[in-house]
Amino acid sequence: MLMELRIDRQALVPVVQQVVDAVAGWIRQADLAPGTRLPSTRALARDNLLSQSSVIEAYERLIAQGLLAVKHGSGFFVAAPLPSSACDCEAVWLDGLQPERIDPAQALHGALKLGCGSLPESWRETDDLSYAIRQVTRTDMAGLFSYGTPLGLPALRQQILRRLKLLEIQTSEECILSTAGASQALDLVVRTLLKPGDCVVVESPGYAPLFDLLRLHGVRMLEVPRTTRGPNTEILEALLLSHRPKALFINSFFHNPTGSNLVPSVARRVLALARDYQVLVIEDDVYADLHSLGGARLAAIPSETSVIYIGSFSKTLSSSLRVGFVVAQPDVVARLAEVKMVSSMGASRFCEAVLANLLANGAYRKLVQRQRQRLGRHRAQLLQALEEADWEVFGKPSGGLFIWARARGTHHSQLRRLARDCDVQLSSPGAFSPSGEGGDWLRINVAFGSDPRALAFFQGTVPDRPRMF
Repeated sequence: MLMELRIDRQALVPVVQQVVDAVAGWIRQADLAPGTRLPSTRALARDNLLSQSSVIEAYERLIAQGLLAVKHGSGFFVAAPLPSSACDCEAVWLDGLQPERIDPAQALHGALKLGCGSLPESWRETDDLSYAIRQVTRTDMAGLFSYGTPLGLPALRQQILRRLKLLEIQTSEECILSTAGASQALDLVVRTLLKPGDCVVVESPGYAPLFDLLRLHGVRMLEVPRTTRGPNTEILEALLLSHRPKALFINSFFHNPTGSNLVPSVARRVLALARDYQVLVIEDDVYADLHSLGGARLAAIPSETSVIYIGSFSKTLSSSLRVGFVVAQPDVVARLAEVKMVSSMGASRFCEAVLANLLANGAYRKLVQRQRQRLGRHRAQLLQALEEADWEVFGKPSGGLFIWARARGTHHSQLRRLARDCDVQLSSPGAFSPSGEGGDWLRINVAFGSDPRALAFFQGTVPDRPRMF
């Protein structure tokens, strides 16, 4: 049995991981039955000009994932699959996504997560992070063993204040509260400032975990369509007039999932409407560090409107290093800090100390500069591929992680089958709608969009074009 893996030694993905992905994909595409014997590690290494140690390690990972089984003295075999429900659920949770966010039919081990909400693990840089961790463990023993303070580590809040000034957001240190990522920030705002039965406005499409959070707390949602320039202000005004909601949740830059930016004229109109109808504005700007140009952040525009600003470092630095923050008036921050301590005993002082170190020594700034440049190259390649495949793109984003696009003339069921054939995992069609209504638009992560599997998927949607797999 000859298994050609097509390993790219110039790629940033480690060779062992490429072998894991290639073997897993080959097993699925060939639809091998459980018990089918695979080539020996020696034969696979010889046929693909690899070291045998790399193939052994890849096989061991596949055994740990449950895709292979080993019989001592007999070799490696395709393992019997787990029950479908258990296998699908595990695949989704390993991705850090909630079960309904990915079509169970698409929950494949090792598949390309085209709709993923974060950077690939292979993009994460470890050197500066490892150095900062060592520094903290040597110099800040309290960071290892003590609870965090209610407002957060002072050194970190001072660094956040400096970064906010670069964004032209005028505030003070007592208006900043650190959190365990933007998720905790949103949770604290909802817990503290809203109650069951309250009504709020959210953007559609929008951020799926926010919808789940609001449902959890019994908060009703009104949908305002997101355009390429921000929310549709005519519909927003009609909703405010008819329902008198308490709050508006809005993305400013690189909206999730459309990638669109809030333009100045729309931002000013949103603030004017919020002032006139006494609506609290919660501005989610977690992708701020991926934006290198000027723009219209609501918190940076002088206004009588109360704006709560939320940011995060988890999207760019590490999904496990959970650090975010809230900027609000001091009385609101005090209330949020009280709920934070009651509900979680504070955030991780260790994580905050590591981030403060990276911000202070300039390593974080250089990291996001490299990420912006790399995403820019991948975005250009992805937009070109989508254009060649005649896909419709929402607004053609100039930055950020996401492109919102749909295939012209391809039925949803056909698209799903094609994705599975290409070993590509798509987001659930209703994931980004507050009502759960499905659609034909897909969130595409720029960092995954130039992968050969993604390109084959896009090309496969073009009529009469041979598939590249």
